Amino acid sequence: MRNILVVVDMQKDFVDGSLGTKEACGIVPDVVKEISGDYDEVYFTMDTHGENYMETLEGKNLPVVHCVKGTDGWKLDRQIEKAMKKLPHYVIVEKPTFGSEELIRILKEENEKEEIGSITLVGLCTDICVVSNALLCKAAFYEKDIAVKSDCCAGVTVHSHEAALETMRMCQIRVI
Repeated sequence: MRNILVVVDMQKDFVDGSLGTKEACGIVPDVVKEISGDYDEVYFTMDTHGENYMETLEGKNLPVVHCVKGTDGWKLDRQIEKAMKKLPHYVIVEKPTFGSEELIRILKEENEKEEIGSITLVGLCTDICVVSNALLCKAAFYEKDIAVKSDCCAGVTVHSHEAALETMRMCQIRVI
């Protein structure tokens, strides 16, 4: 059985760009270590928006332009990218919204080829994209070990980070 790591949205805009926080900057070294951990496959999600972001529903609710495809802010944090490129194989999944149906589709296909034993998630933001993808993974793979490494995640605020972790615990996602 394979152990999967999902690195959620460790992009410049979320780390130290337009939506960055000191907490997000602080998890980068731990996420880098996790990427080189004992995983059979590593998937990287990338929040991906177009130039029309402010016209979208998300843009109207979060009026901060971020992760526009092709911009510096859309790119992975340099330390994360460096760690990723050391891997023998990785998959990048662009996503237009919080949770990635494409990630789930790919993981289901991979599970049919060779069974997945566990899925661990790390990244940004705990209270938006990490929790969304963790819940999608739990729904799709309800008999698998789905875990989130709390020290490798940061939320919009410390309070919302903790609230998201508690939500995941309540949904039987293991918080490490």
